[in-house]
Amino acid sequence: MLPKETHIALASQLREARRTRVQLRHFSKQHPEMTIEDGYAIQREWVKLELAAGRVIKGRKIGLTSRAMQQSSQIDEPDYAPLMDDMFFEAGGDIAIDRFIAPRVEVELAFVLGKPLRGPGVTLCDVLTAAEYVVPAIEIIDARIEQFDRETRAMRKVFDTISDFAANAGIVMGGRPVRPMDVDLRWVGAMLHKNGAIEETGLAAGVLNHPATGVAWLANKIAPYDEQLNAGDVVLAGSFTRPVLAAAGDSFHVDYGPLGSVSFRFA
Repeated sequence: MLPKETHIALASQLREARRTRVQLRHFSKQHPEMTIEDGYAIQREWVKLELAAGRVIKGRKIGLTSRAMQQSSQIDEPDYAPLMDDMFFEAGGDIAIDRFIAPRVEVELAFVLGKPLRGPGVTLCDVLTAAEYVVPAIEIIDARIEQFDRETRAMRKVFDTISDFAANAGIVMGGRPVRPMDVDLRWVGAMLHKNGAIEETGLAAGVLNHPATGVAWLANKIAPYDEQLNAGDVVLAGSFTRPVLAAAGDSFHVDYGPLGSVSFRFA
């Protein structure tokens, strides 16, 4: 593990990078001995800075839920990060793109919990019972740390991504909420339109065979830190499409079929 002082310093750099919209070079290049635990330790220090500034944790996001993404990142499990209150945006309107550095969008389902989930031992069935409803969502991801090094073009390591709030930057929810027992969530499909053209399609089964699987994994993963998922939390279960690049003026519309749609525009 890196020293705690290093975790604190790197977290401060990330927060400043988001404020100034100037990307950082890979932490893993500066600190070759960096581990996944260091990534989460930096993330926790960043959360402390956000909480001290008056922000509130409203939920969690789960990333790297597809097998292809795990293989490309050379890990065998998802990652996670908090959803802060200033990451939530209204559907149907404009979102200022100058809040981000290199935004991309992903298609997901969001679980809104009616009961807490505390590991260990949380199962998929526990998640379906605890969730008040599931709703279509779009995640906006961003990179305060360069995805590719500016000189070597080497891809960032998973440790970098984890420290960087698992690339988390925003969430837009919409469509029609459903009770998780009323729909076979594996078969929820979506078509992602960018400026009127279909860019991506997918099925929610691409998320660990069932999107609730990741929520159970998360509840168990954070239990050793004396943390739990709370009633009222929003949990983004993981993307079932590839991320799509976004620029100023781009409009996005995700059609979830019977579950409705979610739209917004970057202004």
